[in-house]
Order: sequence, then C-alpha cells, then structure tokens
Amino acid sequence: MHSKRHTDIYGKLNSGTGMTLRCVGLALFLLVSISEAYGDITERLYRMEIGIDGGCGYYAGDAEQYIFSDIREAYGVAFRYQLDRRWSVRVKGMAQRITGYNPNSAGRADTRMGMWTNQLVNFDAVGEFNFFPYGRIRYDRRVNPLTPYMALGLGVGLHTKWSKVSMYVPFIVGLKWQPHPQVVIHAAWQHNVYFADNLETVPEYDNRYGMNGSNLFNCDVTGQLVAGIAFSFLQDKLVCRTCK
Repeated sequence: MHSKRHTDIYGKLNSGTGMTLRCVGLALFLLVSISEAYGDITERLYRMEIGIDGGCGYYAGDAEQYIFSDIREAYGVAFRYQLDRRWSVRVKGMAQRITGYNPNSAGRADTRMGMWTNQLVNFDAVGEFNFFPYGRIRYDRRVNPLTPYMALGLGVGLHTKWSKVSMYVPFIVGLKWQPHPQVVIHAAWQHNVYFADNLETVPEYDNRYGMNGSNLFNCDVTGQLVAGIAFSFLQDKLVCRTCK
C-alpha cells in the first residue's frame, strides 16, 4: 500500500517536473525565435540610448601622485545620440568621492595627519567614435554588435559642497556590446584632466604655486573605471528601397 502510494506521488512529481521543463524549454525556444526574427529587420538605427554606469574612481594631484592608488566608488547616468553606426554624441553625469592625506609642516601628504575628502559631480559632453560599424544587421557582415570605441570632449565639475566649478577634458576608451537591438552593455575607462588645481579643498594643496589654469602639469586629474547598461529607443522610420 505504501509502495503504491509512493509510486503515485513520484509519478505525479515526475510528471509535473517534466511539464515544467517542457514549458521552460518552449518559452526559451520562442524567446530565441522572436529575437532572431526581430534581428532580421534591425537595419533601422536606434538613435537614442539612456543608461546607468557604476564602478570605481581615482584621483591624482598634490596629495596623491599615482592613479588607482586610492580607489573610491563612482556612479552616474548617460544619454547617447547615434549620428550613424560610427559616430555618436554622449552626455553623462558622474558622481565620485576623492580622498587623500593632509599635509605636514613641509606641505607634503603625510599618513599621520589624517585624511581629507571631497565629493565631485561631473557633467561632460563627448564625441564618440566606434572602431567598427556598430549594430545588429544579419545580412551585412560589416556591421558588428561588438566594438571598441574612444571619445573626447569637454566637461565641468562641481565640488567643495557645490561652491567651486572646474572645467576638464575627458578622454574615454571602452568596449560596447549589443546583445539585443535595444540593449547595450559596455565597459569604459575615463581619464579627466582639469584646468585647475583646486580639487583637494586643502589650502596647502590648492594652487600652491599660483599656476592654476596656466600649466597642465599643475592640474588635478580624476578618472573612472565603470561598466554599464543602456536601453535604446527612437528607431529610424522604415524606408522602402524599391519604391519610387
């Protein structure tokens, strides 16, 4: 009696598990089929993307001479407008915290003097170039869903409790991948050279030699290593190539 009951229960569980697996398999098959079918008609370019970035940031200046030596969190949002499959324009806002050691009597950073910290919010606009024609077109092998890219532009940083504004030049290199026509995943390194020496908020460090803005070797530097995801929208109108 117990054996028969156990057999019935096992049969029901096995039947239910098999049905679940078949449903999952069917759903995956339909998802892949729809994705493949949709991929056939993606010659139209998605013009806009909006996404989020997150990772780590660094600072180099009077209190710290080397990048990546005091890494802190960095995060932000970005908007990209695709001009074509090679060129785009991107606007981004990024927040990061920078820190360093306070100076001693000689004006040099000293681990015994405690640390200073400053919160930065950067806004920049860059022109972005893809090394390969970028996108998902099944019948054009010149177009690639994976491409390295680089960017250059101009930015402005707000810091010291929003009381100071400093301009900078952002330089970016990265890699982007489009697993779906409306999804973009990327990783990037951004290096910002400021036209100022005032990010530390410490008098001994801020423009100590009176060359603020006149000598690039006297400027502070920040940067970020981030990964992000973006979603595309605003697709180009369908064009009939055989119509006259």
